[in-house]
Order: sequence, then C-alpha cells, then structure tokens
Amino acid sequence: MTSVGMIGHKPLIVTVCHGISKGFAPIFAAGIAKEAPMKRFAMTLAALAIATPALALVPINEEPTIVDTLLQGFIGDAIDDNCDSIEARNLRALGELNRLRDRALEMGYSAGEIRAFVTSKEEKAKGKAMAAEWLKAKGAEPGNSAAYCTIGEEEIAKESLIGYLLRSKK
Repeated sequence: MTSVGMIGHKPLIVTVCHGISKGFAPIFAAGIAKEAPMKRFAMTLAALAIATPALALVPINEEPTIVDTLLQGFIGDAIDDNCDSIEARNLRALGELNRLRDRALEMGYSAGEIRAFVTSKEEKAKGKAMAAEWLKAKGAEPGNSAAYCTIGEEEIAKESLIGYLLRSKK
C-alpha cells in the first residue's frame, strides 16, 4: 500500500505494509508532526526567558510613572495641610494608590518591593521634599496659605491628578 502526501512543494511518498503502520510517518517527516508547533512555542518561551534579564527593571524609586504619580499625591497632601478651603479626597487617593500598585505589579515589580517602597520613611521624606520644591517653584511657602489655596484651585480647575485628589470647600 502506498500513500502520497506533500511536504511544501515536494511530493512525499510513503510505502506502508498491510496498513498496520499507516498512522506512523517515517523519521524524515517528523518536522511536520503535530508536536512541531508546540516545540516552536517552547523554544519561543525559552528565548524569552533568556532575554528577560535584558529587560531589567529600574529601581522602583526611580521609575518615572511611579515617582510622578506619588509626587502629585504628596503635592495634593501638602495643599490639604496648608489650605483651609481645600480638602483631600481620601477615597480617590486610595483608589489612585491601588491603581499605581497594580501598574507596578504589571511592570514586573514584586508586592514586597512595592510595599517596602511605599512604607519607607526615607522615600516618604524624599517625596515630601520634592513636593515642597515643586510648590515653592509655584510660589507657595509654609505660612502662605493663600498661595497653597491658589495652586490648589488652579489644579482643580485644570482637572489634573493633583486637582482630582482635592475638593474645594468654597
């Protein structure tokens, strides 16, 4: 019994005896076996695993998206502390913090790294100092409540993240 198949554009002629081994292909046809796509998939995964160190993460306290988002939260907190006519929206702030945590997890940071960063007293002090610097550049200094209120009202009007985290009591 003889069967004819095609490999690419070349005919494949397989001679089989009594049909007993009809389901078996000769060794040279192993490349077209059903397992081939799985082998390619496994090789792709292996290549990605080898390439992963090349995609090494920057330290979490240097990742721009994370640092910028937290800075805006620290700025909103400073405005809340120094302006009586504006208050923080704590539930929104918590929601943003949760979204930021989820984003950091998606970026590849571990839950332990994120927790250590968020609870670090040194990082918190650094964030508050950056917020004070930003506010000072905008004209707000401790003791000048009106300047903090003006900046807060502007951010609320712009609908920035800082403004989203604040509520005017006026």
